[in-house]
Formats: sequence, C-alpha cells, structure tokens
Amino acid sequence: MNFTRKITLLISLLGIFALNTKAQNSQLSVNPTLNELIDFALKNKISLQQTYLDERIGEEEIASSLSGWLPQINANAGYNYYMQIPSNVLGGEVIKMGQKHSSSISFQADQAIIDPALFLASKSSDLYRQSYKQLIENEKINTVVQVSKAYFDILTTEEQIKIVKENIARLSKQLNDAQARYNTGLVDKTDFKRAQISLNNANADLKKINEQKVYKYDYLKFLINTDPNIEIDLSPNDTEDLENEIHLDTTQSLHTESRIEYQQILTQKELQKASTQYAKWNFLPRLSAFANYQMDFRNNTFSKVYSRNFPSSLLGLSLSFPIFQGGKRVHEIRKSRLQEERLDWDMRALENDIQTEYSAALTNYKSSIVDWKNARENVDLSEEVYNTIKLQYDEGIKTYLDLMTAETDLRTSQINYLNALYAILASKIDVQKSLGNITFD
Repeated sequence: MNFTRKITLLISLLGIFALNTKAQNSQLSVNPTLNELIDFALKNKISLQQTYLDERIGEEEIASSLSGWLPQINANAGYNYYMQIPSNVLGGEVIKMGQKHSSSISFQADQAIIDPALFLASKSSDLYRQSYKQLIENEKINTVVQVSKAYFDILTTEEQIKIVKENIARLSKQLNDAQARYNTGLVDKTDFKRAQISLNNANADLKKINEQKVYKYDYLKFLINTDPNIEIDLSPNDTEDLENEIHLDTTQSLHTESRIEYQQILTQKELQKASTQYAKWNFLPRLSAFANYQMDFRNNTFSKVYSRNFPSSLLGLSLSFPIFQGGKRVHEIRKSRLQEERLDWDMRALENDIQTEYSAALTNYKSSIVDWKNARENVDLSEEVYNTIKLQYDEGIKTYLDLMTAETDLRTSQINYLNALYAILASKIDVQKSLGNITFD
C-alpha cells in the first residue's frame, strides 16, 4: 500500500469515527430532561461499558471452565535418531532392538467422567452469571444517583445565577441613584462608593458561579460520556420545577433484602457453599476414559523412515484416587466453612450499615425540609423588608446602609433557599437509594 492510499484510508477512518460520535451525541437534545440524561448515561457511561465487558469476559471464563466436560483431543509427534541402537540379550545372544531412525505420531482423546473441579464449574456457573448481572445493576443504580445529583446541582446553580443577576440589576440601579444624588448634592460620596463596592462584589460572585457552572456541566458530560464540546442547557423555567421534585413518602418501610448489596452477599454465600461442596468432592476419585492411536515409523535410512508404519491403538479408563494428602482436604473444608461464617457476619454488618444509612438519609431529608421551609419564609420576609426600606430610602427616611443591609439579607436568604432546596433533592435521592427504590428501566 503506497503513502497516498494510507492517507486516504486514515481520513476515511477518521470520518467514520466522527460520524459515529455525531450520531451518538445526536441522541441527546440541547435541553435534555433528567430521564433523557439518565437513559443516555445508561447507554454510554464508561464504567457501565466496562461492567458489560466484565460480564462478557465472565461468560468466556464460564465457557472455558465448562469446556472440560467435552472430549479433550491432543496430537503429539516426535523424531529420534539413535547414535547407538539399544540392545538386549536373548538366549545368550546380544540383539540390537530397533533401527537408527524412528518417528511417531499419536492422537489421544480424553473424556472426563468424574472430576470435582468440573462439578464445581457446573454448579457455580449460574451463580457467577447472577453476580455479573448484580454488578451491572449496582453500577446502574450508582449512575442514576450520580446523574440525578449532578442534574439538580446544575439547576440550583442556574437559579443562583438568576438571583445574582437580579441582585446586580438592583445594585446597578442603586449605583445610578446614588450617583445622581451625589451629583445633585443630596448626599456625600459614601453612598456612591458603597454602591460601587457592592456591585463589584456581585459581579465577582457572578463570575465565580459561572466558572463553577462550567465545571458542573463538564462533570455531567463526563458522567454520561458525551462529547465535552456539545452544548447542554439545563436552565429550569422556574424554581417550581425543582420544588415539584422534593416530595417523598417518609412512611416507607426499610427492607434490606431489596438492596443490591444484600443480594450480592447472598450470591457470594451461595458461591462459598459451592466451594465447600467442592472441598468435599475432593475425596472422590478422578475418573476419565481415553482412546489412543499411534503411528510408529522406523528405518535405518532417514529418507525411508516414513515408508513403513507400525500402528497401535488402545482404549482405556484412568482412575486416580488420592489416599492421603497430609490432611489438606479436611483443612480446605474447614477453611471454606469458616469463610461461610465470615460472610454471615458480613451480612449482619451490611444490615447495620443499611439501617444506619437509611436513618441518616431520612434524617437529612426531614431536616432539609425544615431548613427549606424556613428559608422560603425568610425569602418572603426579606423581600418585604427590602421593598419597604427601598421606599423609605427613596423618600429619605432610611440611610443607604439600611438599604444595603436589606439587599444583603435578601440575597443571602435567596441563596440559602436554593442551597436548602438542593439539600432536599440530594437527600431524597439518598433515601431512595437506601430503600433500594432506584429504578432505571
């Protein structure tokens, strides 16, 4: 292949890759919903793709371990040159046995009949398949949790930007008013400078939040494994969009068996029981059948070594029975039973962890509800206070310091409200995860 053809092929491959990337990203709209983001992540997230590959690798390992039940056929070939032909004494006379050149080609087929290792492979194959599926389910649950939290984090950040922009608009008007009053000699330049400081701080806050927003979008794109250069806009129409997501039935009962981690330990216990049974099966003999066919060639002249064949063939059974191994098999059984007991303690520890996790998540959710209600009330109060003081300031009753304090209180209450709202959404997801209620189908 010449250089020009190589370049053409490379360009074609790059074009196909670009089309595939574009096709993948075209599945995601510019303003995706949470469900669209989750669906996209479940199809494209890197860690999920790795888990799917682990499942396929596991299937190949299972098939490999079960292949021992099929006949094992081997071929062997060899060539020997005798510098001194072996001899033997027959009837007092030394007779050379064989010829200078010899070669053999043999075929042997073995069929396992009794083999503890193959018994274990047969019994545990379905359990291993189940464990791979549970790993996938666990990764999907984590994906839903991570994408949901990232989604709500971005939405609250977008709302925070709106609040800061509204604050900047108010401060800009206040700066203009303060400058006009200063120019007319109604006030000194202190109000004007304070307004300028507040506006500068608000602009700095806006820049900082916008930088944080860029990172949060990049993190979301990383989670769902999409092109980092595509445009995604998750701006909600109103905070009511977020408030509609906060409701949760706190009367649900906790059932640890619904957690995927609990199911994984159950599978591990079954696998360990199979290992214990395997240790017991090691007292069984190994029995296999075999068939052998061998072609034997001999001649004193190398060029004629394959001119004549002396074939042989046989059928047989092979039985191997381990009588004494220093107590190894007994110790293996005891060890496996102790490992089963260890898994029982692991399950008890997991049950305690799940209960603690649920209690913490539910407590955080309930306390976040209290904080959110308080923050929402503070927003209404701070808005009322700000509007009142603004009117009084315009009429010359209140000082600019009073107005600035009211403005700060309003902005702080609005930010606290958003932080409380995100805390509810995040803790709600944690409660659902602890209950085993995360769905992804």
